[in-house]
Amino acid sequence: MQLLITARHFDITPALRQLVDRRLAKLERILNDSLVSVQVVLTLKKFHHIVDITLHARGDHVLHGMGDDTAWSRALTEAVDKLLHQAKTLKGKWAERKRRTRVVAKAPAASRQEVSVDRPSVRRTRYVVKPMTVEDAAERVEQGGDAFVVFRNETTDAVNIVYRRKDGQLGLIDPDA
Repeated sequence: MQLLITARHFDITPALRQLVDRRLAKLERILNDSLVSVQVVLTLKKFHHIVDITLHARGDHVLHGMGDDTAWSRALTEAVDKLLHQAKTLKGKWAERKRRTRVVAKAPAASRQEVSVDRPSVRRTRYVVKPMTVEDAAERVEQGGDAFVVFRNETTDAVNIVYRRKDGQLGLIDPDA
């Protein structure tokens, strides 16, 4: 994480720099490697201590928090609390996006898996393409369970599909290579 601290109308003391580091440690723990840089602007106007923090996270996300109080510690806590709320919301969105693309179901033979996609009307199924003969694939469709079988033909080494047609007979899809 890149940290830039700017002071306006006063000089930064080592104690103040350490306070900023300690308060930002919470944000660093929550966002981990996603945290790119942080800019902290400390401004002193008469008796007002103003803290303005801008945080850059991966994916062009910019979080902003501002605190205003009569003491640096309280102003810094106020700004960091605002950033913590935004960071938790952002991390929740990232986690939700990961949850949406998880595995939904597996076939009993573990030969295929279904993956949900963002649109509920689209179902994508991945098959493990096993080498077998046309007769073996036809027998598997005849046994029931699957409406079709995707396989690698042992004799031609091409991917083929055996399926049950509407008239009850079996069909073979053999693409031209």
